[in-house]
Amino acid sequence: MSERFSFKVSATDGKARTGVIQMLRGEIRTPAFMPVGTAATVKAMKPESVRALGADIILGNTYHLMLRPGAERVAKLGGLHEFMRWDRPILTDSGGYQVMSLSDLNKLTEEGVEFRSHLDGSKHMLTPERSMEIQRLLGSDIVMAFDECPRADRPRDEIAASMEMSMRWAKRSRDGFDAGESHAKRAALFGIQQGALDEDLRKISAEKLVDIGFDGYAVGGLAVGEGQEAMFGVLDYAPDQLPVDRPRYLMGVGKPDDLVGAVERGIDMFDCVLPTRSGRNGQAFTWNGPINLRNARFAEDKEPLDPGSECSASRDYSKAYLHHLQKSGEILGAMLVTEHNLAFYQALMKAMRDAIGRGQFTEFAAEFRRNYLGSS
Repeated sequence: MSERFSFKVSATDGKARTGVIQMLRGEIRTPAFMPVGTAATVKAMKPESVRALGADIILGNTYHLMLRPGAERVAKLGGLHEFMRWDRPILTDSGGYQVMSLSDLNKLTEEGVEFRSHLDGSKHMLTPERSMEIQRLLGSDIVMAFDECPRADRPRDEIAASMEMSMRWAKRSRDGFDAGESHAKRAALFGIQQGALDEDLRKISAEKLVDIGFDGYAVGGLAVGEGQEAMFGVLDYAPDQLPVDRPRYLMGVGKPDDLVGAVERGIDMFDCVLPTRSGRNGQAFTWNGPINLRNARFAEDKEPLDPGSECSASRDYSKAYLHHLQKSGEILGAMLVTEHNLAFYQALMKAMRDAIGRGQFTEFAAEFRRNYLGSS
């Protein structure tokens, strides 16, 4: 019988690990990449196509869905799964990052964030309790605690104060999640570690989160402009500060080489808009590195993006045709390259899972970097 939430590591290779998260709506194989379905859709993709490419879980966005069409409306229509016809697990973010990055902020207080919608200027208040309520109305399977994500270049005392407030919000998120008893019996709650690039602050954050108790833990506050070297510097210690028996989720990451380096450091879950956004803009990810299909050198290239792929978009269409579609602004161009990119990301995750299972992840990572980056 399926469980509300469990996580079992089946193999390790160094810090890299592979396993399975079991939930009522199905299992999630880790390392896992979650395609981003910001507004109840993975852009340019049908849900059944996303699943066919190998995705076990997708991400929905609390901020965008609360503004349009509204969480209460989604609940009336049967919840997010029925609304968008996705019957597998869905993780929803808390809305905190989007409030900070997209909105005209009015006031940030201990209570929460008062802001104006980027759509119509209407006023809203988002608190830990309201974030939990919205995610419950959406019917999320993995709920994220409400937090603030400070810029890494802010003074240390500001980062520390922000982290401490996020930990108080984490406790309120825990209490708010547990208050929705029926939802809490079938969903999971993840806490988010903060502290920017400061190891001591991240250690304090991890300890406070563990004291509260969560089903899984995210490493937050990265992939916000600090660069890969700085991000990997944090990942050299941050995952080790979190419980070994719970999933570790790196939010908003990333490029294929980011994923390999993060798995190498003990991360289990990822999400990023990059494969879909890039697909709409003509960038295709391949085992030999990313390419820009708008480039004139592909205008007469009869080769497909990946002749060995199981994905039709990767295997059956020439680069010349994809170049033509992109240059012509045809919708099919965005659809096909998006599908290819998501197929590549899922193939990469499977390749990493298989390599860890064989005890050959170090060799896999080195070969991947040689091919993808032209380096060892």
